[in-house]
Amino acid sequence: MALKVELKPNERIIVGNCVITNTDQRARLLIDGDRIPILREKDILTPESADTPAKLVYLAVQLMYLSPDPMAHHPTYFSLVRDILTAMPSAWPFIEGINNCILNGDVYHALKESKKLIAHEEKVLETARSLQAAAQDEPRKSA
Repeated sequence: MALKVELKPNERIIVGNCVITNTDQRARLLIDGDRIPILREKDILTPESADTPAKLVYLAVQLMYLSPDPMAHHPTYFSLVRDILTAMPSAWPFIEGINNCILNGDVYHALKESKKLIAHEEKVLETARSLQAAAQDEPRKSA
């Protein structure tokens, strides 16, 4: 069964080892193939935009997904996982989900699980920022 993809003007998509850039009009593609990695532009993370530990995990999983040899990226992935779990133990359920997908050979769904890890990290960071702001406001109130 072919995958139907509609591209916005100038949107990019990765199909296998190729980056396809749409022209200035909407386009509809039917992509037929077995186990071909496909990533829409909104799901592509570049090394420059991987600016948090969770995004680095996503990038490692993305590299596994796009690579003909996913295991070549396992050492980097597991090193990043150790680091993120040391800094944020609450990430374990998300890491477990990613690991299960990878072990089952479903790296595309591991990418989806990695997005959940990024969302969790954002919540943790926002909570930390709120607590820090409250702590800085507290001395002012008592003065």
